[in-house]
Amino acid sequence: MNLTPDSKVIVQGTTISPSLAHAVVQMKTYGTGIVACVSPGQGGQELSGIPVFDLVEQVITNVGEIDISVIFVHPYKVLDAALEAIAAGIRQLIIVTEGMPPLDMVRLVRKAEITETLVVGPNCSGIIIPDKLLLGTHPSEFYKPGNVGLLSRSSTLTYEVAAELTQAGLGESVAVSIGSDFIVGSSFLQWLEILDEDENTDVIVLVGEMGGTSEEEAASYIAEAIDKPVVAYIAGLHAPATKLLGHASLLMTSKVVTNMVDAGTVESKISAFKTAEVLVAERPSEIPILIKKALKRRKK
Repeated sequence: MNLTPDSKVIVQGTTISPSLAHAVVQMKTYGTGIVACVSPGQGGQELSGIPVFDLVEQVITNVGEIDISVIFVHPYKVLDAALEAIAAGIRQLIIVTEGMPPLDMVRLVRKAEITETLVVGPNCSGIIIPDKLLLGTHPSEFYKPGNVGLLSRSSTLTYEVAAELTQAGLGESVAVSIGSDFIVGSSFLQWLEILDEDENTDVIVLVGEMGGTSEEEAASYIAEAIDKPVVAYIAGLHAPATKLLGHASLLMTSKVVTNMVDAGTVESKISAFKTAEVLVAERPSEIPILIKKALKRRKK
């Protein structure tokens, strides 16, 4: 991971739209070093004072090597955009787009492994390092600098937990929404390792939800390899057992459906964390209390 205020960033979008313009302005205003946008067929224009190119390789020719690409293209065009960025030597990708075809994501994950490319998302709000760097759509008002590394599958839950941390005077070293599509690029395990080695992070908060087994895998990895204290929160414990409520991810999917796809239940995830001696919050407002408890327990 190489994320600094000096990182050179591009934004890849299918068209120049109001939503894309808003995201670009938000990141640029926060201080992110966006040097170009890429939108095929719209090269030669400007977006909020930022030059637009047709191809990523044209950006490289004009401004040099790029560190990060933030991708907002149509779900069925994400793979092409990501492979274009990788071919141009970009090794950190943030995919905000929701609903990328699973087989496309499988191909991208394989390519990322071969090229040692870090992929965050799809269906994520990206990464924010408070007061330094915004890559994606995090509402910056919920964050302030601190020593808590925040990891979450859900975008909105990331904001909610960040708000609780900020109100408690803790703040975040970095917040990462890894994405809530069925297949995502980087995992809880990768980010736990990154944050465990990060000198600006003293404690890690992991926010999970029903479905899949990524939280159980994370709990096992924490017990075996993570030295820093970890606090977990699993959303969805009180979701109805038979009614679909419709969420962008699995959080609001009924327990019947999650069992049909052999996904982990909220209870199994909580049990896994408790077995790993990870403090588990019952609600977001309890997380700051458990963080202070975990840090105090570590000092003894």
